Amino acid sequence: MLTSPKLSVVSPCYNEQDSLEELCRRVTAAREAEVGADYEIVLIDDGSSDSTRSLIGKLCEKDPHFVGVFLSRNHGHQLALTAGLHTCRGERILIIDADLQDPPELLGDMMRMMDEKKADVVYGQRFERRGESTFKRLTAHLFYRLLNSLVDVKIPVDTGDFRLMNRKTLDELNRMPEQHRFIRGMVSWIGFRQVPLKYERHERFGGETKYPFRKMICFAVDAISGFSIVPLRIATYLGFICSLLGVFFLGYTAYSYLTGIAIQGWTTLMAVVLILGSGQLLVLGVLGEYLGRLYMQSKN
Repeated sequence: MLTSPKLSVVSPCYNEQDSLEELCRRVTAAREAEVGADYEIVLIDDGSSDSTRSLIGKLCEKDPHFVGVFLSRNHGHQLALTAGLHTCRGERILIIDADLQDPPELLGDMMRMMDEKKADVVYGQRFERRGESTFKRLTAHLFYRLLNSLVDVKIPVDTGDFRLMNRKTLDELNRMPEQHRFIRGMVSWIGFRQVPLKYERHERFGGETKYPFRKMICFAVDAISGFSIVPLRIATYLGFICSLLGVFFLGYTAYSYLTGIAIQGWTTLMAVVLILGSGQLLVLGVLGEYLGRLYMQSKN
């Protein structure tokens, strides 16, 4: 029976041939002072179209500490990360992207903070994002604050997937059945003791960003829809607002009819439109409330 290593490093890779060897070198150097030879590095190839897959295969052949997970196609960062988290066996798990924007050298600080504060999760919280455009920094800043205004669970702002967690936390995460995953939010939802480690995010070591504007929008939609039913409640709010406005305008149409201002048929038409419109929005709101409860129940 295989024993569990003290540390698993899990890194999703998609077209990361330029940074993969440097990632492995720096991760290997960072873990040496902390866990010695009791570790594994799980590299997930997310359907890369460059030489990432063959590089991972060679690393696994040369060093038994490397574990390769090869996906049949590009499934996206969050599902690739999920595959790695289901594969790893370590007592503690470091999640890190292969682009080296999150420095592996912080592993030692994370390990010590976990011990000193008896934390279950130590997550990296960015106070500076080097090499990113003003637009990306601004949209990221707004996204996290918008998300926290919509969800019930507090998700730390300016925080990605870069984190160290213990096996207890990972086991709970792996039990969650979502297909559209927002892992940093799911880890926050689990609870336990979670503490931040503030750090400066670096520029990409090589290659291009895997999150263009279109993917950022899809990621934001997954995050909001996965943790909030507030969008479903919009119909309820609109229904109440339109009902109040409808009562006011219904009174106005009655006044217009009684004073002879309105042309023939206008009062009846407006009354029907206002009553039916408000009623439809209220019914949609009620359906949205029940649908939201079914959705949250299906997530278990």
